[in-house]
Amino acid sequence: MFILYNNQQLPESELRLPLHDRAFQYNDGFFETAILQDGRIRLWHSHLERIWEAAQALQLELPSCFYSGELEAKLLELVRQQGAANYGRLKLKVWRAGAGLYTPQTSQVNWLATAAPTSPAADKPLRLGICQHVRTSYTSLSHFKGPNAPLYVMAGLEKQEHDDMLLLSPQGKVAELISSNIFWLKEGVLYTPELSTGCVNGILRRNILAWCSGRSIAVQQVQHNPEELYLADAIFAANVTGIRAVASINGRDLPQQAHFMEELRNGLQI
Repeated sequence: MFILYNNQQLPESELRLPLHDRAFQYNDGFFETAILQDGRIRLWHSHLERIWEAAQALQLELPSCFYSGELEAKLLELVRQQGAANYGRLKLKVWRAGAGLYTPQTSQVNWLATAAPTSPAADKPLRLGICQHVRTSYTSLSHFKGPNAPLYVMAGLEKQEHDDMLLLSPQGKVAELISSNIFWLKEGVLYTPELSTGCVNGILRRNILAWCSGRSIAVQQVQHNPEELYLADAIFAANVTGIRAVASINGRDLPQQAHFMEELRNGLQI
């Protein structure tokens, strides 16, 4: 397996990271996961936008290749090397370089990219539980992936027989799923939690909101109690792998509306 480390492609076995590396010591960085399809990185410009946002929030100085077409070209070269161009998963990890304690010594970064073939996500409707042991937290870092990863690990431990778990905010409002944003339709209006609930500002979330805005579809970003979901006409989850209907929450069956989700898939070309 080959990887891309600081813009150099090398065998995975040759990667050597020191024990004082801040990726290990402090989780001082972020990651981005993208889907590869037909030789391209799906929704790449949205991913790049979130990479820039995350670096700014963490006060990281990205290398020049992150502001040109060079990064995408290098990533696609890795993708082809790994045989993942037809359909695959790409993961990019960016973290602060140097050593130091909590006070960092530099704003420069190391970065690592991996790619592997995969299969499209299943489209079977999801059975959700409601997470009881952990809750989201809204900060300047909560809208991207990485700093809050243990939260989702702990929610995953609670999942048991469910396909995914609904996470609530500290105020008990609907926030997100373990690895997806949540949306629901009610009387022609599309709802999704506000970022202030602590949810990730997902790539598909951004694109769904923009798609609806361009078609004058009413959208409300809200802080709603989970009981509101039982009154919805349809609920679905969305992340970079695609859109999936929600069939039930805590064993209570929910209505589904396949037509709207199919419109979204076609409109966003996912």
